[in-house]
Amino acid sequence: MTMRIEVADLEDPEVQALIAYHQRAMLEGSPPGLSFALDLSGLQAEGVCVWAAYVEGRVAAIGALKRLDDKSCEIKSMRTHPEYLRQGIAAALLETIITQARLAGFKTISLETGTGPAFEPALALYRRRGFVNGAAFADYTLTDFNQCLHLALD
Repeated sequence: MTMRIEVADLEDPEVQALIAYHQRAMLEGSPPGLSFALDLSGLQAEGVCVWAAYVEGRVAAIGALKRLDDKSCEIKSMRTHPEYLRQGIAAALLETIITQARLAGFKTISLETGTGPAFEPALALYRRRGFVNGAAFADYTLTDFNQCLHLALD
């Protein structure tokens, strides 16, 4: 398997399709008002960078980093295409995002996600990498469904 990870072309129809798929899945899998997945316009906002993992020229996964302030950032919209699950692509993409966050000088990288069986594979990935549950950040509020994870980058 040949994989490359680079800043995503948000005009690419494959990238847009995976973003839309992620948005739909998060809305369907979350209680009303508790899905915070960014759509295409949100991912195009200033302070957000999106990467895509390509396998054999096809978009296999996407992930984004959103600047919160000078010291902290947030992982947004991590999604692996169903055809590429369990191949280490998400782990490689996560490492790229963490590396870029460190290079940008951030001290903490955080994320908000849900609970339940659909979220367990992603949670296992984040926890293996050292993310730990913690306080809500930015505009999030912890609920029975939402949880926030954090990783110190220093």
